[in-house]
Amino acid sequence: MGYRTVAMAILIASASFGAAPVPASAQPIPEPGTAPGSVPPRSAISLRTPMGMEWGTANEHESRSALSMAKLYLADYALRHGDGSAEDRAYTERMIRFSDDSAADAIATKYPQAIGATAAEYGLQDTQQTADWGTSTTSTADIADFLRAKQTADPDSPILDWMATASPVAADGTVQDWGTSELPGVQGSKWGWSDLPPQEVASASFGPGFSVAAQTRGTPAEQTTDVVGALEGIVTDILGVPVVQVGLP
Repeated sequence: MGYRTVAMAILIASASFGAAPVPASAQPIPEPGTAPGSVPPRSAISLRTPMGMEWGTANEHESRSALSMAKLYLADYALRHGDGSAEDRAYTERMIRFSDDSAADAIATKYPQAIGATAAEYGLQDTQQTADWGTSTTSTADIADFLRAKQTADPDSPILDWMATASPVAADGTVQDWGTSELPGVQGSKWGWSDLPPQEVASASFGPGFSVAAQTRGTPAEQTTDVVGALEGIVTDILGVPVVQVGLP
């Protein structure tokens, strides 16, 4: 059973969560445009659902270093507007599963307009392309909105498959295991990190009924603390049913 099958089953089972009262023992669902708990300003966090609900920290629209999250935009452009070559597909898979910078360099060289064009297509108003993809900027709101769009309008995108089968270790040896990937129900993730100080890390994930993104001016452990502390209870309430972690066949 693949992640899309499980996602649909859980969405159907929990379709009425927006109208149902929150159990007394559960963490209250926050008002739209807000995030629960106290999140240090070092982190920006955004959560979206296919049903249109959205929450985020006050700084979720702050345009920060895109890091390797820019590879989501590069890959989407190459897959949907590129020449359809096997080389492009191989590069985009390595970009998402292994966060391979050399693959991103190749795609960005071939399609220098990719990040800006993707931002325009998806209405990502906080995203700015620069001459070097690695210095482009985006917001957690834009990343979460992008993933929600893929879940709702393009659920068969290879990007989601590759996030669901991301390598535990990136091309440069970085262990990919922090932030949004630690939330319950997550079925696919993408990570980003700075190669030079000051340290910055990012992560974005999707699960059945939600997409989430985070960017932290700090360490992976600090991001995990901020994300899990703010959203673990909220994600559990959104799912509304027991979560079964699954991968692709």
